[in-house]
Amino acid sequence: MLQSLRDKIHGWPAIIVLGIAVFAMSFFGIEGYFSSQADTFVAKVGKREISQQQFQDTINRIRQQQRAQMGDRFDPSAFDKPEFKQQIVDQLIGQQLLLQANDDLGMRVSDQALREAIAAIPSFQVDGKFDPDMYRAALASSGMTPDAFQDSMRTSLQSNLLPDAISGSTIVTNADIDRYLDVKLQRRDIRYFVLPRPAPADSQVTDAQVQDYYKAHQSDYMNPEQLSLKYIEVNAANLKSDTQPSEDELKKRYQDEIQRFGMPEEREVSHILINVPKNATPAQQKIALDKAEKIAAEATPDNFAKLAQQDSEDLGSKLQGGDLGWLQKGVTNPAFDSAMFALQKGQISKPVLSDEGYHIIWLRDVHSGQTKPYAEVRDQLLKEAVTADHDRLYSDVAGKMTDLTSQNPGSLEPAAQALQLQIKDTPLFGRDGGKDIAANPKVIAAAFSNDVLVSGNNSSLIDLAKTDSIVIRVDKHIPASPRPVAEVRDAITQKILDERIAEAAQQKADVLVERLSKGEDMATVAKAEHAHLQTVNQIQRVQEDVPAPVLTQAYVTPHPVGGKAQYGDVSLGQGNYAVLAVDKVEGGDLSKFTADERQQLYRQMMQAYGGVETQGYIDMLKANTKVEIAKDRM
Repeated sequence: MLQSLRDKIHGWPAIIVLGIAVFAMSFFGIEGYFSSQADTFVAKVGKREISQQQFQDTINRIRQQQRAQMGDRFDPSAFDKPEFKQQIVDQLIGQQLLLQANDDLGMRVSDQALREAIAAIPSFQVDGKFDPDMYRAALASSGMTPDAFQDSMRTSLQSNLLPDAISGSTIVTNADIDRYLDVKLQRRDIRYFVLPRPAPADSQVTDAQVQDYYKAHQSDYMNPEQLSLKYIEVNAANLKSDTQPSEDELKKRYQDEIQRFGMPEEREVSHILINVPKNATPAQQKIALDKAEKIAAEATPDNFAKLAQQDSEDLGSKLQGGDLGWLQKGVTNPAFDSAMFALQKGQISKPVLSDEGYHIIWLRDVHSGQTKPYAEVRDQLLKEAVTADHDRLYSDVAGKMTDLTSQNPGSLEPAAQALQLQIKDTPLFGRDGGKDIAANPKVIAAAFSNDVLVSGNNSSLIDLAKTDSIVIRVDKHIPASPRPVAEVRDAITQKILDERIAEAAQQKADVLVERLSKGEDMATVAKAEHAHLQTVNQIQRVQEDVPAPVLTQAYVTPHPVGGKAQYGDVSLGQGNYAVLAVDKVEGGDLSKFTADERQQLYRQMMQAYGGVETQGYIDMLKANTKVEIAKDRM
C-alpha cells in the first residue's frame, strides 16, 4: 500500500499522508488494525461488568426454583419476556452498586461474622451445634471447596450490609402501626347485585371484521417456534475401564494419603471477646486491652461462662457462655488459631489480638487425632480409585469431544465416529422446553442461542451433571408462523362477541351506578334488572363468601358521606358486572392485636420500609454511576 502511495503522490503531500499513517500506528498499536475486541457484558456498572454467564446463571437458578415450587402451574414463557430479563438485569445492577458502595464506605464482613453465619446454617449442625464433619460432607456433596463456599457466603453477606443498616435505621412509630392496623382491620357494610349477562348490541360478525381483528392481534394466533436436536453424550457411568488397581497400588495410595484417614485434632473452646474499634487510636486500644487483661486475670474454668455472659461482646456466643464448640486447625483466624493450639487442656489464655478485638480463650477439652487402619478404609480406597479412573476417562473423552466438535462446527459425525458415540435426537420442542434433555434449562438456552440456532454451529460442551455432558446441534427448525385465519375464525368471532357483550355490560352498569347515585332505590333497581340484591355486613379484606372483584371494589369505593351510601361497579369477567353500594365503614379494633403481634408487625414494617429506602438508595447510586446495558445480549 505504501509503495502505491509513493507512486501516486510526490513531494510534501506524500510526507503528510505517510506521517499520519505512522503516527496512527504508533499511537494505537499496529495490532489494532488486525484484531478487534468485542464486549460481552450484559451490563456494566462503573468499572464492574455483569457477564452473560452471571445473567444466564441467575435466570436458570430462578427458573429451577419456580419450576420446583409451582409444578404444573409453572409458565416457562415468562422467562423469555423482555420485561422479565430487564428485571433480572436491574437486580444484578443493584447488587453491584451495593457492593461498590461497600468498598467506598469501607464496610466489610468480618471473619467472625462469616464464621457465625456459616455455623448457623442448619444443614451444617448436629443437635443444634455446628459440626465440622457435616460441614465438609455437605460441601463435598455439592462439589464446593470450603474456600469457594466461604467466598460465596461473604459476597452474599456483603450485599446485605447496606440494606440491613438502612432497615436498622428506619423509624416506625406506634402511630404508624395504629394507622396500618386501622386500615387492615377495617370493616364495611355493603350491598351488591350481579347483572345478567347481556346480549351483544350486534350479534353479526362479518368476514371483514374477523380479518381486521386477526391482523390487529396476530401475535395471539401463532404456531410457536419449534426445533429438534441431534446430540452426542459422554457419561462416566457408561464408560468402562480395562484396569483395576492392585493391592499394592491401594496400599501405596493409603500411605500417600494417610493424613486423610486421621481424625483431625479438635479442641472444645469458649472465648470472651472485647471489641476494638476499626482504626482505633492507641488510647482506645489500651482501654480494650486493660479490660481484657482484667477479665483474663479474674477468669477461671468455674466462672468463665458467667464472665462471658456478663462481659463478652461477641453476640453470637455470649448467651451460650462464650461456647464456640469443637474447632479444628484452620477454622478460625491465624492469631486465635495459634493461641488455641498453644494451650493445654483447662488453660485460659492471656488476651489475644485479632481483627475483631481481644479474645480470652478457655480450652475446655481436646480430642486427639487417630488414624484408621488400612483394612478399615480399603473398600473406600478401591471405590475412590475406580471413581477417579472413571473421572479421568470421562475428562479425556469429554475433552476430545469438545475439541472435535469445535474443529468441525457444522457436524457431529467426526466426533461421533472418532469416539464411537451414538448420535441421538429429540422430538420437536419450543422455548418452554420438552422432555428429557430438552427440559434442561442449559440445553434450551444453548439450542435457541444465536450461535447454535442462527449460525448453525455445534454447541459448546453442556454439563448435565458432574460427569455427564452433551454437545448439541439443531436438526430441524420450524419458525413461529401465523395460524391460518380459517383455522381460528370461530375463536375470533367469539372473541369479538365477548368484547361487545363486555362493553354492553359496562355501559349498563355505569348507567345504573349513575341512577343510584342520584337517589334511586337499590332494591327497586335490582328487581327491575331481574338481579338478586345481597347484603353483607362487617366484611373484611379477606372474605370467602364475597366475589373477589366485589371485595376489592368495596375497599376502593369512597366512604359514605353524611350517611349516604357510595356506589360503584366492577367486572366479574366474561361480560358479567356487579353493582355495589358501600353503606358503612368502621375502623379496626386495635385491642385485638396482642403485644407480640404488634412487635411482629413492627419488624415486618421495618423490613418493608427498609426495602423502599434501600431501593431509593440504589436509585441514587445508579443516578451517580455510569451504567451501560447491552439489550442485544440479554
